[in-house]
Amino acid sequence: MSAILVVLAALIASGACAYHRTSLKTWAIATAATIVVVGFLAGAPVTSVVLLVLLGLVAVPLLMVDFRRKKISAPLLSMFAKVTPKLSDTEQTALEAGTVGFEGQLFSGKPDWSELLRQPKPELSTEEQAFLDGPVEELCGMIDDWQITHELADLPPNVWEFIKKNKFFGMIIPKSYGGLGFSALAHSAVLQKLSSMSQTLASTVAVPNSLGPGELLMHYGSDEQKNHYLPRLADGREIPCFALTGPYAGSDATSIPDFGIVTKGMWNGEETVGIRLTFDKRYITLAPVATIVGLAFRMYDPDKLLGDKEDLGITLALLPRETPGMEIGRRHFPLNTPFQNGPIHAKDMFVPLSVLIGGPHMAGQGWRMLVECLSVGRAISLPSNATGASRMAVAATGAYARMRKQFGLAIGRFEGVEEALARIGGLTYATQALSRATAAAVDRGEKPAVPSAIAKYHATEWCRQIASDAMDVHGGKGVILGPKNYMGRGWQSVPIAITVEGANIMTRSLMIFGQGAIRCHPYVLREMQALNIADYRERLKTFDDALFGHIGFGVSNAVRSFVLGVTAAKIGDTAGDAYTRRYYRKLNRYSAALALCADVSMGVLGGKLKFKEKLSARLGDTLSYLYIASAMLKRYEDTGRPEADRPLLAWAFHECVWKMQMALDGVIRNFPVRPVAWLLRALVFPFGRREVPPSDRLGRRVAALITAPSEARDRLTTWSYLTPTANNTVGRMNRILPDVIAAEPVERKFLKAFKGGQLRAHTYNEQLVEAEKLGAITAAERELLQRVRDGVAEFISVDDFDSEELRANVVRNAEATKAVRAA
Repeated sequence: MSAILVVLAALIASGACAYHRTSLKTWAIATAATIVVVGFLAGAPVTSVVLLVLLGLVAVPLLMVDFRRKKISAPLLSMFAKVTPKLSDTEQTALEAGTVGFEGQLFSGKPDWSELLRQPKPELSTEEQAFLDGPVEELCGMIDDWQITHELADLPPNVWEFIKKNKFFGMIIPKSYGGLGFSALAHSAVLQKLSSMSQTLASTVAVPNSLGPGELLMHYGSDEQKNHYLPRLADGREIPCFALTGPYAGSDATSIPDFGIVTKGMWNGEETVGIRLTFDKRYITLAPVATIVGLAFRMYDPDKLLGDKEDLGITLALLPRETPGMEIGRRHFPLNTPFQNGPIHAKDMFVPLSVLIGGPHMAGQGWRMLVECLSVGRAISLPSNATGASRMAVAATGAYARMRKQFGLAIGRFEGVEEALARIGGLTYATQALSRATAAAVDRGEKPAVPSAIAKYHATEWCRQIASDAMDVHGGKGVILGPKNYMGRGWQSVPIAITVEGANIMTRSLMIFGQGAIRCHPYVLREMQALNIADYRERLKTFDDALFGHIGFGVSNAVRSFVLGVTAAKIGDTAGDAYTRRYYRKLNRYSAALALCADVSMGVLGGKLKFKEKLSARLGDTLSYLYIASAMLKRYEDTGRPEADRPLLAWAFHECVWKMQMALDGVIRNFPVRPVAWLLRALVFPFGRREVPPSDRLGRRVAALITAPSEARDRLTTWSYLTPTANNTVGRMNRILPDVIAAEPVERKFLKAFKGGQLRAHTYNEQLVEAEKLGAITAAERELLQRVRDGVAEFISVDDFDSEELRANVVRNAEATKAVRAA
């Protein structure tokens, strides 16, 4: 028994050191001291001696640094070099681009929450808020989405003019070049408000402020290019597009078949060295109206006119629309959302080298340029548009569910509808926190490669779920298109965001964990980079430091995962107040579990993990939900810990934690090496899966919150256009919502009189008059019910058309021409 006590004490001491991540030396001393003391007290000297010898056999060689490097690290370095998979150019550039922010802490297994909470609160400047309250508000008031999507298939001329005049295309361009010089947060806020009215409008404004000529010129353009183009882009004299995707290369842009050959040709009457371009691009937003075209192509120099290299690599150019030989084709029509989009072609088109962004010395740097800018663009444009649409879904669906009655009861009170409303409210809370956090990272100077992929994927996926739930709640109102329908076009457009800037399947299965595992891991990238060090002694030293740091990191995460699993994450110092402290502790547990599972997956599967996309996707899901939950907690802190927001935070947090659990369970259940999977399960889920989805009771609180005016609901719908103008049905619905709620007890009195047989009239208004005469309701109550009835009638009504109105103009024109010819 005494021997067992000594062994247990040694294990506990070692585990405590691993849990707290002490140094190797501290671990050895603490474990040795524990063995000696407990062995003496327990009267087990033989056991103590045996354990000390074993400890010495392990610790002494590891503590002798030179011996360790020569005898242990050197052979492992040779083996590591052989088994490390070779990365493609695309992967290598993607890994090297961008920066690591708080997501690195989440991958550490022991997040430093003070680092998150020290980040400044994201806020708009006075100038940015004035722009949101002024030109953005005015622009939203000009929008008739039915006219845009059904009648014109375009923004009307006055809207185009207003956008240009007020520099909506120049939000990210510095003031020194005539732009607005806004922060990423302001950029996001503007897109959210515009998308609450029209996805066509939001997409049109998003593209020039996202990946495109403007951003590329700011980072890489020559002074001459900046001085010429940026002022013209800022005030709308130039409309940009960027041509990357083609029929045979989308996400793997380094495989694009579009090419340019360096050669001599005639330009402006003189022979000059230039490029002969051949390309075929499609899905290019703003192409039909663009005046300048950014182009990605592969550049070759077979005659060595520029140097000794023949394949120069991916290169970026800027081509004026009038460039001879370039053809901008007819428009695409993306799911009834008629933002300008189309193909661009050219064959053997000669242009001078001056069209290269940054000049000839930037030839071959295009993929790096794209990836560095793409992380910023992806972090803002699509997440912001999805967040704006989700906010509007809260405003519209919450109001509609309260005013639409079935069986004498608001449909928002039915449990099936409550379930959908809870998802709409909870997921919108999570989405806006995610969008806000990623914009704040950009404003801190980060290039958030991994968070931008997380934001793009989850914001657009959740927007799809929210749109689906909103349509379910609206029922027939949502599917009958027409001027009165404020849901249908948004629902139609959701798949567009799913497919662009990296289709969501690819983003989830390849990008999030594929980049995150190496970029966010504290040691893997250092181990890989060590292989590229020319000096062997320095290479071995760097590899040794990273390797044994990695081993200690893995052991620590195994211990932390097990301890936090056994204790249900109820121990340990952490951040937060009495309400949120439990949330931070849960994230500590799943951070350790993710780090453990990721390390084991990379260590056991090696390069094969690259092809285990479903395992990679689930690990990426865990990282994503950790990041999103952290963003929600930061938002809660930044807004002053409002008690009214707690149902939203709780619902969204439990949803995230449950999905983390299920993602890790999916990794373990499907891990191909079963004994390893059994060990992982024992460490990650020692008592099984205990997390559950948000409860029905919690969902009911969220549903009630979004169906009635409140501070929490106002925060959910911030940066939405809710002014009750003639063109904004949802704004008018929200204006009448307080009256709808005030009328509910009066309706119950009226229905009591009706069901009691006291009312003989047939029409509703006559019944109200009769109820007033009988004393069942007062005159003021009758006026309230009549006002609410008339107002609600507008919002639950739908459109109808003459068949001729729905026929396409091209058909009508063709038939008219045929009739004229026949006559």
